[in-house]
Amino acid sequence: MNIFHLEVLAAVAEYGTFSDAAINLEISQSAVSRAVASLEAELGVPLMTRGRFGAKLTPVGERVIGHSRKILDLKEQIDYEANLEKGLYNSRLRISSFRSAATHLLPANIARFRKQFPHVEVTLAELDPAGVEQSLREGQTDLGLIPLPRSEEFKTWEIARDEYVVLLPKSEPPPPKTLTWDDLSAYSFILFNYAECTSAVRDHWSRWGQSFDVAYVIKEDSTIVSMVAQGLGAAILPRLAALPIPAGVHVRSLPIRLNRVIGAAILASTPPAPAVRMFLDVLREQGKFAA
Repeated sequence: MNIFHLEVLAAVAEYGTFSDAAINLEISQSAVSRAVASLEAELGVPLMTRGRFGAKLTPVGERVIGHSRKILDLKEQIDYEANLEKGLYNSRLRISSFRSAATHLLPANIARFRKQFPHVEVTLAELDPAGVEQSLREGQTDLGLIPLPRSEEFKTWEIARDEYVVLLPKSEPPPPKTLTWDDLSAYSFILFNYAECTSAVRDHWSRWGQSFDVAYVIKEDSTIVSMVAQGLGAAILPRLAALPIPAGVHVRSLPIRLNRVIGAAILASTPPAPAVRMFLDVLREQGKFAA
């Protein structure tokens, strides 16, 4: 059975005349007539009645057109898969991300993506958020993981929410399960020397009319966690940045919770390549995407 004949039949059924179908298919009217006649001859039944007011499906034509549309839909899906594979074959996906997302969110999803699309070369660069933005601007990165919100030059999707947690040194008795601002005022804090995280914590503290004593400002999150474990102070970090958390360190929520929103970003002015779209689909399938 000729797919083209089915396409012609569907066009005549949709537009109502052979001439209108020919115009929309950009072929001659005689080609339309021949295609319908050939299909009728092959099937041995009349599919259309022709008259001065156009063409109308016969009862069997109505049944046949329903099956034809299913075949044409399947053909479209086959064409999509073939074109997608051609677009992905020997292509590359360059991802950049800040460290904690690169460590805890990306590896499983990259492995899942590589299993589905083994011909795509995937690279991952760890950069700070400003570096991810710059890499996207300069075309060195196809997709970045970055805290949200960002400026309108980027198209973004939320993929995870990462709670800021309080890390407290080992103590007896242990701190209460639910902390108050007064509980926290008893501690000196080790801050993360990273503008976005530190600003978010300071703004949150200030919003609720609180202040805190700063003992150290440290560049590496792993160093902060080690210092808390040694009893040198308390810390507030996004949970992913704090992992792995040593035994004995107490983890609590803030009196009023604060989240870091993590998103996937592309440059808004650049249409996403097939590999980017497919990687976003992998994230969606894991239920980490928010529409």
